[in-house]
Amino acid sequence: MSSKINKQQKPGHDILSAPSFWRRLAAQTYDFLLLIALLFLATALLLPFTAGMAVTDQHTLIYRIYLVVVSFFFYGWFWTHGGQTLGLRAWKLTVLTQDKKTLNWTQALVRFVTASVSLGFFGLGYLWILIDKDRRGWHDHLSKTTVFYNPQQKK
Repeated sequence: MSSKINKQQKPGHDILSAPSFWRRLAAQTYDFLLLIALLFLATALLLPFTAGMAVTDQHTLIYRIYLVVVSFFFYGWFWTHGGQTLGLRAWKLTVLTQDKKTLNWTQALVRFVTASVSLGFFGLGYLWILIDKDRRGWHDHLSKTTVFYNPQQKK
């Protein structure tokens, strides 16, 4: 691929290469810290409905589903609106479809679910990036998406 940026492409879509495993891990760590803060806020929003008390055992399942939905919308919104979470942007990465378009909500859902399953299998879906010739994990393959690295992207 040419290292020149095509000025007709949208900002953030100047795609040059597949990122390294460590760059992706750094971006995911950054996003995970942001997600934890968001989940704290999402939990705080529930406090008026629980009289300031912790979630009871009978509501634990509903609470967990709520946190998963909040997590999905955190990632899904960024992926469907430009392909960059704050962590991806900081590390000059973009998640796009294989034909370099922004994800739709169905692809975002497939990516989110399969990434969660990948983590559930001791991170094997992520470690797959180390042996895949295109540096793609299980969630990339199953959602037909790819993470691209653009070293010339402005932060």
